[in-house]
Amino acid sequence: IKAHAALVQQMDKLYGARHFDHYEFLLALTKKLGGIGLEHHRSSENSGPPNYFTEWDKSWTGRDLLSHEFNHSWNGKYRRGADLATPNFNVPMGDSLLWLYEGQTQFWGEVVAARSGLWTQDQARDMLAGVAATYERGRPGMTWRTVQDTTNDPTMSMRRSKADRSYQMSEDYYSGGQMMWLEVDSKLRALTNNKRSIDDFAKAFFGMKNGDWDVNPYTFDDIVSTLNGVVAYDWASLLRERMDGHGSLNGGIEANGWKLVYNDEPNLVIKTYESNEKDVSLTYSLGLSLEGSGEVSEVLWDSPAFNAGIINGNSIVAVNGRAFSADVIKDAIKAAKGTTAPIELLVKRGDRYETVRLDYHGGLLYPHLERIAGKPDRLSELYKAR
Repeated sequence: IKAHAALVQQMDKLYGARHFDHYEFLLALTKKLGGIGLEHHRSSENSGPPNYFTEWDKSWTGRDLLSHEFNHSWNGKYRRGADLATPNFNVPMGDSLLWLYEGQTQFWGEVVAARSGLWTQDQARDMLAGVAATYERGRPGMTWRTVQDTTNDPTMSMRRSKADRSYQMSEDYYSGGQMMWLEVDSKLRALTNNKRSIDDFAKAFFGMKNGDWDVNPYTFDDIVSTLNGVVAYDWASLLRERMDGHGSLNGGIEANGWKLVYNDEPNLVIKTYESNEKDVSLTYSLGLSLEGSGEVSEVLWDSPAFNAGIINGNSIVAVNGRAFSADVIKDAIKAAKGTTAPIELLVKRGDRYETVRLDYHGGLLYPHLERIAGKPDRLSELYKAR
């Protein structure tokens, strides 16, 4: 409970103004409801696992939910994109600025989770490592599609599942926007010798008119103007290049004193997911995400598994002649490292079985953030309680 009280305190310190007379967190801890995180101006509807409080060390991965939805009271409800703030139901809504509405909320949801103690700094960094890996190796669709274009997904897709999400992309304004705002923070710090940061933007953009409940719309030019009020720079070009371009979104990692690396040790996020859900995460090795039964839940585009024809819904029945298990497939990947022998999978496709050989020899790979010697650690500063 103390960490949740700190969440409210940290959000108050961030924005310095409230646009509600009271706020209610509605939190259902159950497996009998579908997962939900839905923002309102003075409340949010949320759900989590039954062990949310009772097994604190096991339930941490979803504990940024309340900070995310609470943040929406400022970002999304009090302030929202002008094309989303329509005067009546006859005017179609526009989603062009969702990379601020959701992207910066995704950013602050994780940062405030760390600042309040809902997450440790190690947990926050490992979560960020996973996002950074997504935009370094896990989104080949960035070669043809932009983050800006994914703001059309709520209209086009309505959150229907996609067969090849890594290539088709889906609502990347959340995490892609998060990575852009991390870079903006690092640029603000660099331009001001660490005297100003994204905290200053947040207070200037969302922290006005304490007690005002009216919707306060914003435009792209308003965002740029507020950033220039923190420190002058060509912010319009930076934002447009990241949201309209096909380049890296990870500039904020190294600028904040860390680098993305891969090794054979699962990070805290993957350890927790695999322990709680019994899933098997092999995204950056074979290109597979598997359920504990061996059923394929996701295949990374152009990965060894993808190029062998494995698709979502297939099942891995055996590995190198042994019945499938998480340990068996991981041991096979380890054994193949540095050799020329393929990894042999028996794959079930509907009522047919097929032997598939994967010519992969890179070993297990999981993302981590590693300090860059000699560079200031701005990331730890960002996660530090105010």
